[in-house]
Order: sequence, then C-alpha cells, then structure tokens
Amino acid sequence: MRGTSTGKQTSTSTGSISFTMEEEEAPVDGEVETPSAETYAAEAYAAEAMAADMDPWITFDSRRTPRSEFEGWLETYRPSQVCRFGDEEGRANAVGWIAVYGPTFCPGSGDVSSLQESWEKLLAGSRPVNFQTVKELALNHGVLTGKWLMHLDSGFKVDHAWECVARATVEGKISSVKVSPYNPKSDAKQVICAYNENFTDESEVMRLDSVIRATGVKCPLSYKPDVYSYLGIYRNNRWKMCPTIYESKFDLECVPRRSHIINKVTNLEVT
Repeated sequence: MRGTSTGKQTSTSTGSISFTMEEEEAPVDGEVETPSAETYAAEAYAAEAMAADMDPWITFDSRRTPRSEFEGWLETYRPSQVCRFGDEEGRANAVGWIAVYGPTFCPGSGDVSSLQESWEKLLAGSRPVNFQTVKELALNHGVLTGKWLMHLDSGFKVDHAWECVARATVEGKISSVKVSPYNPKSDAKQVICAYNENFTDESEVMRLDSVIRATGVKCPLSYKPDVYSYLGIYRNNRWKMCPTIYESKFDLECVPRRSHIINKVTNLEVT
C-alpha cells in the first residue's frame, strides 16, 4: 500500500490493498435485472469502478496517524462535500475514495492475478458459473475479503453513517471502511463499504453487521464478496448472478432491535 495522509490526497492503485472496485447501487431486494437501453451492463459498472480505484484516495491510517488528528480529518473530508471530479477551477483534484484503515488493518494477501486466470479458464470450459464455483476460485486463490454496502443519499444521511463507521474503525471494531465522494454528474446514491476478512465465514459476516448496527446505522445493507468485484460480477451481469450474497434490514419494532438477514444464495433467513 502506498503512503497515506491525514491532510492531502494520496494515490492507491488497484490491487495494492484489499479494497476493490466501486459498488453500484444494489437492485431492489437484491434481484438481478435484465440489461436494457436505460440500464448499465456489468461491464460499464466495472469500468467506472476501475476509474475510481485509479484516482487519488483520501485516507486516514490509524496505524500511522495520531488519533488526535482524526476529528479534524473527519470534518474536513465529509463525503457530501468531497467532489468525485474535483472543481471546475482546478483547485481540487479528482478523488476516487475516502478511506479509514483501522489500527490492525492488513491488506489482503490473495493472488488476484491467478484468480482472474482461473476465471478465464472457467468461462472457457463447461462448468456452470454460480456462487459455488466462484467461491471455489476464491478459496483456491485466497481472495476472501468482503464488505457490507450502505447506499445513502448525499448530505446528512451519508455524512452521519460515515462518521459512525469511521469512528468504529479508528477504535479497532472494523478493519477498514471507505466511502464514495459526491458525484454531481450522477443521481446515484453514495456508497459506504465496511470490510471483513472472510466472506465464507458466515459468523464473521454476521458479527460485522452487528458492529455496524451498534454504531447507529439503520439503513438496509447488502454484502458482496470482493471476488465478485475482481471478476466483474456486478448488477446486470451476463451470468444472471445476484451481485450480493446477504441482505440486512434493521427491525425497529423487534425487542431487542436487531437485523433480519437473508442469505441471497439460499433465500434462507440467517437471523
């Protein structure tokens, strides 16, 4: 991973850390949509994602930066105020992501290049492309990280949720988080990603949901393995795979309040 900073933009290239491409807004109820003239294909989402990953990032690295600097950094780089493409006067550069690394953050150690080579062989063969075959590739190449996604309107909602999970990350409760900057050229919501180490460990995924909910975030969440992002499995993909594998909705009427989580692969309720 390249150097990070509390007060300036820093560049992070694809594959240098465990973060992956920008996540498109989730379909309603996690369903797969059929591409049309009005909708993006998965390849278009992947192209936008690559562009965001290659642009400079604004980062706060808890492993290297004093905690005393966090409050000022958080106020300076509110997601609703940081523009994806800089400003027209050229006083600010484009920003791909805003990210916080926790005190124990460790970049993913998987072999993405070999993963993608195996993926091409899978596509050229006769085996089906589904969750199980993709999971097998992920296990074989050690690409196991994943993230809960939060899609929120720009303004108070995204700023508040970001503050909640960013604080939890600095406190060591989440390994790393990132948020997309405001894009004035798009009506899409901003997205926050909160990461864990192993998407195949369901108990670990559920614990991260609990941590996010404990910070005060109550919006719907969807969970996506990083292997999906690396292989271009986005919304409207040609294999008709749902781009997420869990969906979490917070139940305000339940006592005690808790998430209802559905496994999108099996369509079974987890919690």
